[in-house]
Amino acid sequence: MKIATLYRHYKQSYLVTTDTRKITKGSMFFALKGDNFNGNQFAENALEKGASYAIVDEKAYKTHQNIILVNDVLQTLQSLATYHRNKLRIPIVSLTGSNGKTTTKELINVVLSKKYSVTATKGNLNNHIGVPLTLLSMTPKTEIGIVEMGANHLKEIDFLCQITQPDYGYITNFGKAHLEGFGSLEGVVQGKTELYQYLKSHHKIVFVNAKDKVQVEKSKTIDKIIFGENNTDVKVSLIDANPFVKVQFNDKIIVSQLIGAYNFNNIAAAIAIGCHFEVSKHDIISAIENYIPTNNRSQIIEQGSNKIILDAYNANPSSMKVALENLSGLTGTNKIAILGDMFELGNTAKIEHQAIADLLSHLQIDKAYLIGENFHKTNLKLSERNISITLFKSFEDFKSHFSTLKIENATLLIKASRGMALEKVLDLI
Repeated sequence: MKIATLYRHYKQSYLVTTDTRKITKGSMFFALKGDNFNGNQFAENALEKGASYAIVDEKAYKTHQNIILVNDVLQTLQSLATYHRNKLRIPIVSLTGSNGKTTTKELINVVLSKKYSVTATKGNLNNHIGVPLTLLSMTPKTEIGIVEMGANHLKEIDFLCQITQPDYGYITNFGKAHLEGFGSLEGVVQGKTELYQYLKSHHKIVFVNAKDKVQVEKSKTIDKIIFGENNTDVKVSLIDANPFVKVQFNDKIIVSQLIGAYNFNNIAAAIAIGCHFEVSKHDIISAIENYIPTNNRSQIIEQGSNKIILDAYNANPSSMKVALENLSGLTGTNKIAILGDMFELGNTAKIEHQAIADLLSHLQIDKAYLIGENFHKTNLKLSERNISITLFKSFEDFKSHFSTLKIENATLLIKASRGMALEKVLDLI
C-alpha cells in the first residue's frame, strides 16, 4: 500500500499505537517485531479492542479487510512519520546529548507552551521507534514540535534526523555515555554532532552553549544562536545552586526548582529557545520557576529527617561526576552518596567506576555507599579526608545491612543507571 493511502487512514484519528494494551478507539496498530515478540500475532486482537486498522508484514496474519499488509512494519511506521512531518509544515526543535536531554526537553516544552500548542517527546521515547511515534502524535493543532533523539552508536542521530527533518537543534553536552557503542568520548562527539551536520546541510539553525568549547568549535560554520554570560545572543548567567538553581536572565532573577549547577545549562537553553520564538520574558520566567522535575530526575524529597536528591533515572561517568561535585558543594554536614553501577561502558567500565571511587576521596562528602558488581571491584585508596566508603556487591546486600547504617539527619544523593532501580532505597529509609 502506498504511504499516501495509509496516510488517509491515519488522518481519520491521528492516533497510532504499537501496544494492544494501549489501544484507543480509532487508532492504527503497527505490529512491530522484536527478539522475543511478534506483533503480527496481535493484529486481530487490536481490531477487537477498537483499532481502525492493523499494519502487519506477515501474510498469514492478513485475516481481515482492515488488516493492511506491508513489506516491513517498522519502515512503514518511519516513512509514515516523515510523510506526516512534511504535511505539518511546522518548526521542529530536535535535541540530543549525553546528559540532561529529557529535563531540557521538558523545560523547552513548558516555556514554548506558554505561547504555542506544543507536542513533545513523551518520556524518553527517543529512538528509531519513539521518534516516529512522537511525530505521529502531532496533529494539525500542533504549532511547534520538540523531538528528543537518543543514540548509542554512530549514524543513529543522522538516521533520526532523516525521519524528523528538524529546523532547529541543540546538543546538551558531550559526555562519557554509551561508550560501549560509541567506543570513546571522541566517538560520542562524532555521533552527537551528526545533528549539526544535518542542520548545516539544510541551512537550519542550532542553539549553542557559549561555555561548551566543543559545541562552539563544532558549530563554527553553522547558523546559530549563542546563549551564555558574555558576548552572546541571549544573556543568561548562573547565580548559585545551593541547592536550587538560581539564574539571572537580563535584569531578572529566576529561582528554579531544579537542583545542581549542571541544570543551569538546561535552563539557559530553554530560555534561549523561548526568546527565539518570542515568548514573553514574564512567561519564560513563570514557566521555569514552576517546573517541577519528576520521574527520579533531580527530585528533592523530604523523608523523615533526611533530604534526598533522587537522581536514579540514569547515570554515566560524566553525570555521576557533576552530581557528586554538586553534593560536595552544598552547605551543611552529613552528606551521603548512595551510588549504583553505571552501565553500557564496555571495556572502560573498570576504569570509570574506579575513577568515581577515587573522586570521592577528594570531595566534601561524609559517607558513600557504592552498590553493584562494578563498584564492588574498585580499590579504595586512603582518603585526603575522613570519608567513609562502603562497598556492596548487590542491592540485596545493601538492603540486608541497611538497618545498621543509621542514616539520619542527612542530605542524600541517590544515583545509578536505570537498570539498578536504585529508587528502591526510598522504601528502606
